[in-house]
Amino acid sequence: MKSFIINRIRSIRYAFKGAYLLFKNEASIQTQAIIAVLTTIAGFYFQISPTQWTIQLLTIAAIMGVEGMNTAIEEIADFIHPDHHEKIGKIKDLAAGAVFIVAIVAILIGAIIYFPKIF
Repeated sequence: MKSFIINRIRSIRYAFKGAYLLFKNEASIQTQAIIAVLTTIAGFYFQISPTQWTIQLLTIAAIMGVEGMNTAIEEIADFIHPDHHEKIGKIKDLAAGAVFIVAIVAILIGAIIYFPKIF
């Protein structure tokens, strides 16, 4: 039991380290964090409903999580094959495409929540 708890604490520490590295080194995550703060401020200003808060927070988590996975995929691809390679390029494009899809849906969700409140 003690080793289970110690292993969970280590896992949490590694997760915090990964999140720290993302926020410290990745411009895309920093941009997403700024957008998250702005939408959170907008949520308070426009007094969005609990359901809208839930959707907004899940959307923020999704975009930042997928962005983090994209960064991890890019890092491992560059580690495996530092030079330009067609297959590595395709892998990176696929990961970036996933971020793009979530970002488009995030914009649509933001529009659904905020357009009626603004207009």
